[in-house]
Amino acid sequence: MDAQPTASGNDAQEVARACAEAMWAEDQASQGLGMLVERVSPGEAVISMKIRADMTNGHGICHGGFIFTLADSAFAFACNTYNQRTVAQQCAVTFLQPGRRGDTLTAHAVERTRTGRSGIYDVTVRNSRDEVVAEFRGHSRTIAGMLLSPGTK
Repeated sequence: MDAQPTASGNDAQEVARACAEAMWAEDQASQGLGMLVERVSPGEAVISMKIRADMTNGHGICHGGFIFTLADSAFAFACNTYNQRTVAQQCAVTFLQPGRRGDTLTAHAVERTRTGRSGIYDVTVRNSRDEVVAEFRGHSRTIAGMLLSPGTK
């Protein structure tokens, strides 16, 4: 269980891509919110989401839960790029400015460290003007199972 895959180069990128496709096929939450997987590579993911009217709160700005969910989805796709089922152990978000209706938010998740069954990932959420909306840190934990069938890439 603690063994880490040792794929490198194009093989590692192919595994990351295939894992993202497998996850996306089952991710009704991210799809339902209109998220798009922009890019994925080992330990990294970029996901975007346009803020719809039904995502705004009583202040007329994006509800923080939707911003958190976007960051959490990017975190999930980044930490599941190694064909080991991985879930969130702990997450925290800091909101720096509001998201606005009609704006497209982009979450960029980057692996900071991964050892054994644990990892730490940072996610920056930016708006269409490239301004930072939120910073998110997620701690991951691998669980039993793989995303891909043996021999799949």
